[in-house]
Amino acid sequence: MLGWMIAGLLGLLSAHTLRELRQTRKVLRRLNESLQAELDIAALVFDTHMGMFITDASGAIRKVNATFELITGYSADEVLGENPRILNSGRHDADFYRQMWDSIHKNGRWHGEVWNRRKNGETYPQWVTISAVKNDSGQPSHYVATLSDISLRRAAEQEAHRLAFFDPLTGLPNRRMLLDRVSCNMTVSASQEQRDALLFIDLDGFKHINDSLGHQAGDELLRLMASRIGEVSSESDLVARLGGDEFVILAEGLGSSIEATSQRVERLATKLLTLLAEPFTLDGRRHLLSGSIGITLLLDGAENAEECLQQAEMAMYQAKQAGRNTWRFFDPAMQAVAVRCAMMENELRQAQRREELQLYYQIQVEQQGRVTGVEALLRWHHPEFGMVSPCEFIPIAEESDLIVSIGDWVLETACYQLAAWADEPGKVGLSMAVNISPLQFQQPDFVSRLEAILAATGACPERLKLELTENLFMEKPDAVRDAMQRVKALGVRFSLDDFGTGYSSLSYLNRLPLDQLKIDKSFVQTLFEDRANTVICASIIDLGRNLGLEVIAEGVETQAHRDWLVRQGCHAFQGYLFSRPLPLCQLAEMLKESPCTAER
Repeated sequence: MLGWMIAGLLGLLSAHTLRELRQTRKVLRRLNESLQAELDIAALVFDTHMGMFITDASGAIRKVNATFELITGYSADEVLGENPRILNSGRHDADFYRQMWDSIHKNGRWHGEVWNRRKNGETYPQWVTISAVKNDSGQPSHYVATLSDISLRRAAEQEAHRLAFFDPLTGLPNRRMLLDRVSCNMTVSASQEQRDALLFIDLDGFKHINDSLGHQAGDELLRLMASRIGEVSSESDLVARLGGDEFVILAEGLGSSIEATSQRVERLATKLLTLLAEPFTLDGRRHLLSGSIGITLLLDGAENAEECLQQAEMAMYQAKQAGRNTWRFFDPAMQAVAVRCAMMENELRQAQRREELQLYYQIQVEQQGRVTGVEALLRWHHPEFGMVSPCEFIPIAEESDLIVSIGDWVLETACYQLAAWADEPGKVGLSMAVNISPLQFQQPDFVSRLEAILAATGACPERLKLELTENLFMEKPDAVRDAMQRVKALGVRFSLDDFGTGYSSLSYLNRLPLDQLKIDKSFVQTLFEDRANTVICASIIDLGRNLGLEVIAEGVETQAHRDWLVRQGCHAFQGYLFSRPLPLCQLAEMLKESPCTAER
């Protein structure tokens, strides 16, 4: 009986123990699975795209990942047991590393940029993070470091900086860097005795070489000239290329007085002109070039870097006007002219809208004194400045492209007046001469706009005469001739204005669909004072006769001028002898008293 009871108790105990063992086994299996998952995650993190290495408390490397090997060039076998100092590039001093370890000991971690060295000796920038792993007693047991190669990012940053601040063709600083440097120098120079200067250089004749030899040869020339300019500059000077064939030197520390500074910058400019004028060879051929230089001193009236540069550029244009291959200092009077031009351009842009523009008319007469037509002349009556001289505002309009829209207004207004005269007895036979600027005529849609104006106004095309100047034919003469023929097909006539002062290519003159030559007033007004002008006027009249063209002389102010021109065979005249340019109301009164040609 007792044996049976003991056996039963043992059976119950064994069953209970077996259940506990099974439960313990399940718990251990779950723990093992969880630990393995964490190990798998840790391994995955360790083998990331970032380089990683682990050191012990003494700093000996105990483990590295594959990315570490790829970045540094070292295999794991080569670095295990070594100190990370084997990666040291030598670019950082002891103080750098002391601050690093102070941060690690104080905060438990550090991150920053470090220049290290690969196995092949190449130095490169890394972004490094170092974290301390502490044991139960709070002491560091290991250090874990992650590193990433940022050399590509740094190279991209440097390339972006180069593109932003340097000229890609010559490698010189560009306009942006120049202005930054000038701004800094102006701030520093204000508190120092030494003065700086800007030299603005434009190459004379570069466009001809670039057009004739091609842009590749032009680029080679620009690099050569950049090198020459650099030769005469000191190491402290900044040589920049603004674009095209324009270069600037910021010359520093030239002297404590204006006199000393001017003398030094004059010597620099003279030396530079000599070097630029030395012959050079392109495509196996010898070429010559020169330069025009404008000079301004920093803090010489300019308030900022842009104004300094503008002063130097204006002085350069003055050197161009002086004959090129020379230098000029900035003249404050030039600044006043430039300021007025800018102001006048702004006013001119609003003049048409404010109805300040109007046409004056100067009569043209034939040999018997009968009025054959008028020339429409643009006038600007400003509410504040009064009558602005055409010699002032016409060049501004041409340089700012306003001449196109203003020219269209002149043409349309003149055509409306021409159409109105068709219904007035005694005026139906009058012609209307209108000046057309080269820029206006070269517009692709000029002919179609002219045709639309004639249709809208109802003006007779045969009574309209367009006056063109010779410089129109200097570029793309064939295209100009084709456009003239299309205009001629509308019935409109052409007069060649200011003949003898511009292009004057007689071989091409015979190919143009011209009706009239206009002798420039500069020849007529000094007709008896300069024998050469007498010969020129007689030759133009003879040329017109031989080509079957009418000849009109402008600037006729005396009866003696008229009589001489008549004897030579000149067909028509225009000038103060007959009438000044008049507004429409005064022209109408004058035409009542003057004989006009009969209706054609």
